[in-house]
Amino acid sequence: MNRRNRFPVPSLVLASALIGAPQAALSQSSGQPDYLRDRGDAIRTSLLATYIRPKEFIFYPFYEYTRTSNYEYKASDLGLVGDVDYLGKKVDQEYLVYLGYAWNDSWMFEFESALHAKAKFTKADNDPVAAVPREIRESGLGDTEMQVRWRYAKETETRPEITYIFQTEFPLQKKKKILGTQAWGFGAGVVLTKGYSFGTMSLRGQINHDRGDRETKFGEYAIDYLKKLSPQWTVALTLEGEESELSVIGEAQYALSRNATLKLNLGQGLTKKDRQFAPEIGVLFRF
Repeated sequence: MNRRNRFPVPSLVLASALIGAPQAALSQSSGQPDYLRDRGDAIRTSLLATYIRPKEFIFYPFYEYTRTSNYEYKASDLGLVGDVDYLGKKVDQEYLVYLGYAWNDSWMFEFESALHAKAKFTKADNDPVAAVPREIRESGLGDTEMQVRWRYAKETETRPEITYIFQTEFPLQKKKKILGTQAWGFGAGVVLTKGYSFGTMSLRGQINHDRGDRETKFGEYAIDYLKKLSPQWTVALTLEGEESELSVIGEAQYALSRNATLKLNLGQGLTKKDRQFAPEIGVLFRF
């Protein structure tokens, strides 16, 4: 498998744009600079198009379905002998909960877990390894992780907002083959965010360390777009990648009330090894 060890060119171009391009006027309605009109003075969370204010608590229960028509695996991933990659099929269903809290305008903590998950794996037709079952099904507790985020610098007219990410993944499914996380995982990353008259752009990248594989490598990167269309409607779009995988994710948010927001999200893989169809729905509550 190919390993990414540098930012893609489009990301570098966007980073230059984020650091430049001054933005002036104040929003007449909020008294904040126009570059904050889409999100306000808040910290970016790991949820797409979602920011959290100081002393605010977020509770977000949601459901996610993921169908991967080209699921890359090898026999050793399933605890068997064999290191040849094949493309099978995999379907995941997860019932998740997200919890987030901001101590102040710089630091926040978040926790996310698939309280119940189901996974179904189907072997590739051209896989000759007899020991690999034609089908595997697993269920139980899914991926569980926590993050601490530090907003190092707020956005100004000439500089993007800078937020650092510190992530831990918990190995709560050591006996599972296709469900959840089997080894400790750690990550560190950065998010650059800049508001413009046409919307808010973000660039993020991360480095991950897997204790199971004993590897440290460049992980997920993304270019995000956010636009608040009205007091009720917000839309977002992201181009997200990791290694040889690339996908596009769109989201629409509708404010049900001051403290509740309906989130509708759809992801679609763009590459041969990331042919995913992944809808998500949930209601986010703020306290």
